[in-house]
Amino acid sequence: MAKEFMMNDVEAVNNLIHAHEKLSNEIKKVIIGQDDVVKEVLITIFSRGHCLLIGVPGLAKTLLVTTIANSLGLKYKRIQFTPDLMPSDIIGTEVLDENRQFRFVKGPLFANFILADEINRTPPKTQSALLEAMQERSVTAAGHHFILDEPFFVLATQNPIEQEGTYPLPEAQLDRFMFNTLLDYPKFSDEIEIVRTTTSELEVNVEKILSAEDIIYYQELIRKVPVNDNVLKYAVNLASITRPGKEKAHELASKYINWGAGPRASQFLIIGAKAHSVFNGKFSPDIEDIRAIAYPVLRHRLIKNYKAEAEGITIDNIISELLKIKW
Repeated sequence: MAKEFMMNDVEAVNNLIHAHEKLSNEIKKVIIGQDDVVKEVLITIFSRGHCLLIGVPGLAKTLLVTTIANSLGLKYKRIQFTPDLMPSDIIGTEVLDENRQFRFVKGPLFANFILADEINRTPPKTQSALLEAMQERSVTAAGHHFILDEPFFVLATQNPIEQEGTYPLPEAQLDRFMFNTLLDYPKFSDEIEIVRTTTSELEVNVEKILSAEDIIYYQELIRKVPVNDNVLKYAVNLASITRPGKEKAHELASKYINWGAGPRASQFLIIGAKAHSVFNGKFSPDIEDIRAIAYPVLRHRLIKNYKAEAEGITIDNIISELLKIKW
C-alpha cells in the first residue's frame, strides 16, 4: 500500500464503505431498480465530477436526483432548460434595491446539487454559462467573481428520442461531464413494484446519511487512494487507442471513429476506478474497476464516423470490442 495511505485513511475508507451501503439502501427505498444508474451517479459525486443522464421521459430522473440530494443533505435546485432561458436566469442578475443601490441576486446555480433538466433545449449561450461553474466551481457575473459552495455537482438530463427544437451540446461541454449514464426502462418485476408503491398511500421518508462536510472529506479521501502503475497504463492505453491517426490508434478507431477520447478521459477513468474500488470494499483499484466504468466515461467522448452510422455500429459496440484487447 502506498506510503501516503496511512492507517487512519484505511479506517476512513471502511467508514465510507459503510456509509455508501447505507446511502444506497436509503435511495432504494424510493428508486426501485436502476441500481447501476444510482451507483454511477454516486461515483461521480464522490469523484467530484458531473453526470449527464440520458433517458426518455417518465423514468423518474427528477425523483432520482431529489432522493439523492435529500439523502446527502445537500442544497438542491432544479433548472428547467428552455429555448428562452438566459444565462442570467441561472447565474443571477443585478437589481436596484429600495436604496437605489445595485445588488446581485444569486440564481439557482448557487446550490450544491443542480439538476439541469433537458439541457439540450436551451441555446449554446446559456449552455456555456454552466462551463465555468462545472470546471472552475466559480462564476463571473456583474463584474464580480463568485466561488460556488462545495460540494458542487451538476446532473444534466437529455431526452434521446425528441430532437426537434434542441441544441446539441458542443464537445467542449460534453467533455466536462465525467459520466454519460443511460437510464433505461425498468425490468418487468421492478415496474410492478413501482406501480404498486406509487399508486398507494404509502409514504417513504428518506433519511439524511451524510453532510456536505462528509462528502468533501470523502472526495479528498478518494483522491488519496493509491493506484498501481499497471492500472494507470491500462487507463491511458484505453483512451489512447480510441484516437484515429495517432501512434496507438486501434484499427477499430481508424475504421469507425472521427475523434477519440482526450486526456480528461484517462483522468476520469482513474478517479472513477478509485471510487468504484472503494465502494466494492477494495483499497486500490485494479483493471476490472477501469473496465467497469469505461462505458459511461468513454461513450460521450468518441465521435463515430459515417461508416459506423451506415453499418449500424454504436459507440457501446466499439467500446465493447476495445475492452476485449489484452496488453
